[in-house]
Amino acid sequence: MFELLKKKLSGFAEKFRKKVEPAEEKKETLIQEPAEEPARKPVLEEPTPPKKPVVVRKKPKALQEKPEVVEAPKEAEVEEIAEPEEIAEEEAEEIAEVSEEKPRELKAKVSKLGRLKKAIGVEITISESDVKDLLWELELSLLEADVEQTTAEEISRDLRQRLVGKKIRGGQDIDSVLKGEIKSVLAAIMETEGINLEKEIRAKKEKPYRILFLGPNGAGKTTTMAKLTYWLQEKGFKVIWSASDTFRAASIEQLEKHASNLKVRVVKHSYGADPAAVAFDAIKTAQSRGIDVVMIDSAGRQETNRNLMQELQKIVKVTQPDLRLYVGEAFTGQALLQQAQEYDKVAGVDAFVLTKIDCDAKGGTTISLLYKLKKPILFVGVGQEYPDLEKFDPEFVLKQVIG
Repeated sequence: MFELLKKKLSGFAEKFRKKVEPAEEKKETLIQEPAEEPARKPVLEEPTPPKKPVVVRKKPKALQEKPEVVEAPKEAEVEEIAEPEEIAEEEAEEIAEVSEEKPRELKAKVSKLGRLKKAIGVEITISESDVKDLLWELELSLLEADVEQTTAEEISRDLRQRLVGKKIRGGQDIDSVLKGEIKSVLAAIMETEGINLEKEIRAKKEKPYRILFLGPNGAGKTTTMAKLTYWLQEKGFKVIWSASDTFRAASIEQLEKHASNLKVRVVKHSYGADPAAVAFDAIKTAQSRGIDVVMIDSAGRQETNRNLMQELQKIVKVTQPDLRLYVGEAFTGQALLQQAQEYDKVAGVDAFVLTKIDCDAKGGTTISLLYKLKKPILFVGVGQEYPDLEKFDPEFVLKQVIG
């Protein structure tokens, strides 16, 4: 799921890290302590005394008395090193203890701690030149992952504003910093005004709450109706269905099969009947029986079919739905966005359900839909069973592509 978008963002993070890291190494090199003179280097290891005396060349016979023996050198003495000013008091105490027990390790320890302290103080400022080319590549990568063009441009622009001039302290993980900024940009892009469906249904005084399902052929409207009915039944709501898809062959039988499984009543007419009239009868039945929610199915139609789109306008006018729910397949890419925009112009769209999101390998469609239409995604379909409908949260996308 969302593998392409995840791969593109990870690739951008890796290139960005490689671009910025050389500047960090260069600055760190400049602040390191100058090398000490060879004469003052500490002797960290004791010289190993020779196992046998070393015999030098013999003197002439006249002067020869005994072979001259060179004694093993004595242990070299290490001078105490004064504590550097940069070392904090707690580090000085630690070094003082070490100097009493192991004086030969002192100088190496001081040198290491001093360099570490200075390296931690390194600060990188990200410049325009660091990110210009990389952000252009990122924009192209987002387009490949089905992110709509203006959405990709907005992501790139927002990320540039966040990164250029940003200071990264030494010791910070560059990958984590960058992922945090990308996550913030995507969260802002996907921000919409949410709908609490359960709360709205309970708050409505005049029952029933009316939900109209819209979408193209084969997107999964009927199955989504069944899944959402299961979700509402789990919360104690009573539901009735309107079989207003009187156009597609076997659509009513399909609806009745799900209704039988879920113990839901279906209001139906014959094929070819007026869909708006079927929905009107379902609403009247719900009112008379005190049913909480009426779900209105509709025939799948392409946004280019003007006659069927006008028929949809009639259904909206007659039923006055509280929620117009567009159902679309998550993996259809840019086509989903174009279809949803046309439906919104003709019939109005309040929210989305994205089906088969577990099959979406690219991941950009979800981001584009939220950014362009500013309508919330209420649920996502993640499987074939009735419980396989999950409430959508933008964090769901962020976890998939950022981690």
